[in-house]
Amino acid sequence: MYWTLELASKLEDAPWPATKDELLDYAIRIGAPMEVVENLQEIEDDEEIYESIEDLWPDYPSKEDFFFDEEEY
Repeated sequence: MYWTLELASKLEDAPWPATKDELLDYAIRIGAPMEVVENLQEIEDDEEIYESIEDLWPDYPSKEDFFFDEEEY
């Protein structure tokens, strides 16, 4: 299983919290790339409830990870 920023961003608007099956259903309904569906299928724990994308990909960058001056724009 591998995540990229582009793949993980497809799940930003998912109905969190969600189970593996709910995330799979969401990914298929929105037409997410096959890599997203494959990554979700590789999750071992079917019963766990995921609160956000960070539960699936702990290294998912947050807004604090991007350093820019908002007043500049």
